[in-house]
Order: sequence, then C-alpha cells, then structure tokens
Amino acid sequence: MKQYVVGLGEVLWDVLPEGKKLGGAPANFAYHAGQFGLDTLAVSALGEDALAEETIQALRENGLHYLLPRVAFPTGTVQVTLSGDGIPAYEIKENVAWDNIPYTPEIANVARQCRAVCFGSLAQRNAVSWATIRQFLDDTPADCLKIFDINLRQQFYTKEVIEQSLQRCNILKINDEELVVIKRMYGYDDLDMRDICEKMLAAYQLRMLVLTCGTNGSYVFAPGITSFQETPRVTVADTVGAGDSFTGSFCAAILNGKPIEEAHRTAVTVSAFVCTQNGAMPKYPEELRK
Repeated sequence: MKQYVVGLGEVLWDVLPEGKKLGGAPANFAYHAGQFGLDTLAVSALGEDALAEETIQALRENGLHYLLPRVAFPTGTVQVTLSGDGIPAYEIKENVAWDNIPYTPEIANVARQCRAVCFGSLAQRNAVSWATIRQFLDDTPADCLKIFDINLRQQFYTKEVIEQSLQRCNILKINDEELVVIKRMYGYDDLDMRDICEKMLAAYQLRMLVLTCGTNGSYVFAPGITSFQETPRVTVADTVGAGDSFTGSFCAAILNGKPIEEAHRTAVTVSAFVCTQNGAMPKYPEELRK
C-alpha cells in the first residue's frame, strides 16, 4: 500500500509575462516533494475544457501524479505580473474548477493512505472545496503530517477558515507578511514575531511552525528547538513557487528522517535555486536532489 504525500487544493495556470506555466501552491508542493523520491499526488479538480487537457499533459511532463476529477466549471487561471525585483502580484479567477473539488471515493481512499498533506486557505474560499479539505484532513491517519501553508491571497480568507485549519494542522508554514495579518486578527499586538510563533506553537499543539522572512532569513520553531537560516544571495529570475519549494523540500527531508536543522538547510538551498529559475516547477540539477 502506498503512503502518499499530497498537495491538496488549487491546480491552475500562472499566466506570466512570458507565457503561462502550470502552478498552484499545493501542486507546486507535490512537485518539489516528489523530487526527493516520495510518492506525491496533486489532488484538485479540472474543468471540461481544453485547458484541462493541457494541465494533464503538463503534469505528466513534470512527472507529477494527480487525482483531478472533472467538474462543470472552468479550469483555474491566475494572471501574474512581476515587479522590477521579480515579486509576483496575482489576479485569481473565481468560481473555477478548484473551487469545487468533490470528495470522491478515490480522494477519500488517498486520505486514508496519506503520509503528509499540504493545504492552504485559498482553496477554502468556496464551500465545496472547504468541505472536501476538512473531510480529507479528518480522514488521514493519526501520524500524518498536516501542513497548513496559510498562503493568504487578496480577500480570499476568513478568520473561521484560518482557525479551523489551525485546529486540524500539526505544522504551520507562514511568512512574515502573513504573520502581521495574524497578529492583527488574533489581537497579538503586544507580542513580537518570535513570541507570536511560540504562542501559536503551544496554543495549537503544533509539531513545528515554519516562518519565512524573504531576504531576512527563515525560522523553524518546534518544542525546545529554534532553527534559523540566512537567505542565500542569488540572482532572482522570479519568486513564483519559491515558498512552495521550501515547504515541499522541508517536508520531504523530515519524512526521509532528517533532523529539523538539516531539513531547514535543505529547504533554504532548494528555494534559493528556484528563485534563479522561471516558473514554479523548474527541473532540478542532479546535485540538488542528492
């Protein structure tokens, strides 16, 4: 019986200035975790359209396995524009296929065989996918790593979604800008960054909390452990998918038995490489896999 590592949520096309590229944070996570020998799976939904066929072809070309039921909504797209520093801004189309992921028997079967799952807030903006994600998480084995990559986008989140996700996850991945939103939302105004992370770690009984701070480094907090890594200086092509590559490679290292500090170093190295490439799913050089 396989033990799957699942990216659960949006599968979509990032329409970049140089053309469209396959993306979506959960699919990106599955791709990057899969580079380290794990049985990964992208779980989402596609429409009955030509773009769905392109999605399947692109997933196959990237060696990414998938479970993508077809629904009566268009396959998702995101218009991406880049600043002069390569920082992306997103226009996320609404009422698309990944907003309407059904909880099929096949998806339920994957949940019961799940070793790790990464999910975010974006795919929970619609009631259908929200219900599917909650049920999937509830059906996973007790020892499953449940990574909430909070991924706050535009207005597509609520405190209710965040709270229910925090109650179901055992690893939180968040960046410094998202932490500011959480600070305001939860009334943590008198606490500094580290205190907020440690408070959330205890309050939600998390195994780990991963905080990325862009060029200012990254942290992993766990009971009795704090790991910090500097961000390498690289020539940035774009940062699309860099955070997902961090999460996917970190998860893979943990599942492969690496201690937190080593898993953290791996994640920093991988995400720095992804920043030097265009798009969210670049091909890895062999030395990076090793």
